[in-house]
Amino acid sequence: MKRNISIWLIILTTGLFFTCCKITQKLTDQEASDGWTLLFDGKTLDGWRDFKGDSVITAPWVAEKGTLTSLGKGSDSTGYIVTEKQYENFIIAFDWKISKGGNSGLLYHVVERPELKVPYVTGPEFQLIDDIGFASPIEEWQKAAADYAMYTCDPAKKTLMPAGEWNTSKIVFDNGHVEHWLNGQKVIEFEAWSEDWFTRKGSGKWDNAPEYGLARSGHFAVQDHGSRVWFRNMKIKELPRKPKQESLFNGKDLTGWDIYGTELWYVKDGELVCESGPDKEYGYLGTRKYYDDFDLSLEFKEEANGNSGVFIRSYIRSGVRISGWQVEVAPPGHDTGGIYESYGRGWIYQIPDEKENILKKDDWNTMRIRAEGNKVTTWLNGEVMTDLTDEKIGQGKGRIMLQIHSGGGIKVRWRNLNLTEL
Repeated sequence: MKRNISIWLIILTTGLFFTCCKITQKLTDQEASDGWTLLFDGKTLDGWRDFKGDSVITAPWVAEKGTLTSLGKGSDSTGYIVTEKQYENFIIAFDWKISKGGNSGLLYHVVERPELKVPYVTGPEFQLIDDIGFASPIEEWQKAAADYAMYTCDPAKKTLMPAGEWNTSKIVFDNGHVEHWLNGQKVIEFEAWSEDWFTRKGSGKWDNAPEYGLARSGHFAVQDHGSRVWFRNMKIKELPRKPKQESLFNGKDLTGWDIYGTELWYVKDGELVCESGPDKEYGYLGTRKYYDDFDLSLEFKEEANGNSGVFIRSYIRSGVRISGWQVEVAPPGHDTGGIYESYGRGWIYQIPDEKENILKKDDWNTMRIRAEGNKVTTWLNGEVMTDLTDEKIGQGKGRIMLQIHSGGGIKVRWRNLNLTEL
């Protein structure tokens, strides 16, 4: 009898051991009620794909023993997978461990574009690395939990488990307010797109990555950097967008804007002036921030040749080459208020001839541009010029940019640039 009891105790104990040690990717009822969802189901790579790829994953990542695992076969330029879904404001929580001497990262707000070879030129990165065992000396901005090449951890609050042991982390991105958490402690806190943020961006690794960190939304990405890394319990809670109103031009200087090209941009008598320079080439004045869904109103007055425009959801390809959609500002008879797509389809909407007389020559004009999802509407002096639904525009994200066309002899004045985020 005692022997039978002992056998049953062994069986029961063994069953309890395997039950308690099995890694489960499951939300509690409270988490589900609070709006959390899983990013990894523990069994498959459903919801993930190659960076700039399709549903077939070729990067060295597998679902293995309840973990999302890299195989250590990637490099700086390869080995990335991204979430199929894009996220804007969120709390993401995850457990991770890394192999001895390993290096990896979790990136967010990653943008996919044909000319972009890697995710980190757009997406900020929560650094994952073996601080102690990494083969080469590393700076504080390269260490675990850092906002890579931007913000470093508070050493008094940082506790990192040794390579091969699990860490618990969290990233909060709430309408530009950012927090990094490591093993129960908040180790970093900052405001994205603040003056401090732009100073760091412009003075370090990202000086030649003009679109780094500007996107308001994007994919999550994980990196196989040639070493194994494991993730589990990856879950996310999306946070609401907080729309706001702002003036894009302060009437005093070009704060909040960046100049691209050699043409002239300056402030005079409280007005923003664009003027052709001696090179007579294309020139752009772009917002530092991205604006995806918005309602923008502005006034412009054309002097001499007024061939210009307002680009929306646009980005710098290189130098003064940009991609995006231009709401035309041009001399009479040339489709002011129509929409032109650069590096793509060209004109996608030209205004009817009978609306050409709405533009006031040698006087101030009021333009309004509303972009929300796939829909773009433009008004000129209160009259609808374009009312367009376009899936490709809906997929775009980027800056607002004012243009000087090439050819010389152009001068346009701007004022009262006011924007409401939607």
